[in-house]
Amino acid sequence: MPRVDMLDVSGSKVGEIDLSDAVFGVEPNEHLVHTAVRMHLANARSGTADTKTRSEVSGGGKKPWRQKGTGRARHGSIRSPLWRKGGIVFGPHPRDYGFDMPKKARRLALKSALSSKVSSGEMVVLNELNLEAPKTKEMAAILSNIGASRSALIVTANRDETVTKSTRNLEGIAVSTAREINVYDVVSHDKLVMTREAVSEVEGVLGR
Repeated sequence: MPRVDMLDVSGSKVGEIDLSDAVFGVEPNEHLVHTAVRMHLANARSGTADTKTRSEVSGGGKKPWRQKGTGRARHGSIRSPLWRKGGIVFGPHPRDYGFDMPKKARRLALKSALSSKVSSGEMVVLNELNLEAPKTKEMAAILSNIGASRSALIVTANRDETVTKSTRNLEGIAVSTAREINVYDVVSHDKLVMTREAVSEVEGVLGR
């Protein structure tokens, strides 16, 4: 059973916490983690590239010249793809690049990412994170105390606007809830900072 130190906001050790083997102690599956990251990025891709076909460009209602007798090639419209400013053949159109993963695969990918953070010593557990008011300076001091000031994902049990507003102007810092945490956010930050309540919430959701 994985065990990590539990710290307070000053960075002092106040105890230890045992983590669930089923969530934080699995053998990381790198392939599923890679697929989950690809899925996250693909689903966020806008896919708005578009070109106009011959039916969408302006003009072309009149035959440019008569069919026979001119010595020139026959044409029916100046908006043919053969003409300058004509339609585009086989050009890109708005599309959805997203794809999905099976539910079990998504859960295992997240467990793999969490377990990797624990095994590499990049996970920090706070006994509590309560701020009376949004204070960027105070949050920066807390992150510095626990060694997570450069790049960190802060996970709270429930949505906390005070924490969110306190980190808004801190570069490299992101905030998520236990039920909204995803693989991309976990692997793209150097440190994973979770409150004790968030750990219990994640274990309750993924340990089923």
